[in-house]
Amino acid sequence: MSPLSILPREECRWDCVSLGEVMLRLDPEWDRVRNARSFRTWEGGGEYNVSRALSRCFGLRTTVATALVDNEIGKLVGELISAGGVDTSNILWRPFDGLGREARVGLNFTEKGYGIRPARSTYDRGHTAAAQLQPGDIDWHRIFAVEGARWFHTGGIMAALSDTGPEVMLEAMRAAKAAGTVISYDLNYRGGMWRAQGGQPRAIEVNREAAELVDVMIGNEEDFTAALGFEVAGVDEDLSALDPAGFKAMIDQVRGAFPNLSVVATTLRQARTANINDWGAVLHADGAFHEATPREGLEIYDRVGGGDGFASGMAYAFLSGKGPQEAVEYGAAHGALVMTTPGDTSQVDLAEVERALTSKTARAVR
Repeated sequence: MSPLSILPREECRWDCVSLGEVMLRLDPEWDRVRNARSFRTWEGGGEYNVSRALSRCFGLRTTVATALVDNEIGKLVGELISAGGVDTSNILWRPFDGLGREARVGLNFTEKGYGIRPARSTYDRGHTAAAQLQPGDIDWHRIFAVEGARWFHTGGIMAALSDTGPEVMLEAMRAAKAAGTVISYDLNYRGGMWRAQGGQPRAIEVNREAAELVDVMIGNEEDFTAALGFEVAGVDEDLSALDPAGFKAMIDQVRGAFPNLSVVATTLRQARTANINDWGAVLHADGAFHEATPREGLEIYDRVGGGDGFASGMAYAFLSGKGPQEAVEYGAAHGALVMTTPGDTSQVDLAEVERALTSKTARAVR
């Protein structure tokens, strides 16, 4: 049984609405960015990736609220969003001034990593259209109260995007809460982004304010400490050793500080190398802990998006009326599969996720 009170599907236009920046990822494949002479392009963004997976993998109705520049790069990102099955009617299109001084599309150069060389992202996202969103720009009353949405997803990346990012995010969350929409929030701490917005103290301040409105809080191994200021026992400084019991103690702290939270979930990752990870997840709901089946020695093709894959798999399970144990299993299985394909976004389908829930082999499917 779900621990969440979710609006009926027939009463809502949207199964999920996401708020966040959508960037163009430039992927040198197995090259280094510094040496690359060609790049493969993908769209991606921590909040958007959840709506895309819920649409493309799980067959739900989703939209993304964001802003793009009306030039050829923005149109490319818009086409990629449409190809991912996500509605684009809530994208604000900003005029292009010819040089990108006033607004531009964010770029994300990401290497996959290999062996002892970890994955590495270099952002080029200053002065983007999404970073310049202001309160009042998006008609949240229309989206949540008139059209209706069952689930709203945003997080710490949107909060860190600019001075106005937290204001826009909190405005959206309050409108969603008033309409009875479930709110999920992925802490997604990015120290480099917060550096320009007041550093970690400001991150903790903003994330704690947002947490008061959240129903489903999501993080990874470091998010709950860096973004909310909680201590996690059993984790060493470089995150090379994970202790689920330590994370359970941390979740107890979070639930004590924010009793409004119905679900708290965290992924667990031990990176033996960039390509070999131990992967799991823990979820707390209804006064009990639920652990996903651990996947030791998971082979990684492209680790970016694994956490978003977990968030979307978990959201799908809850939106489908499944209970907490199924939710953490769907999330962990989908997150694992997302990391077996290139790009930030999900390239698998529901049948593959459900096969991964029980399969003990990777024999060819014919």
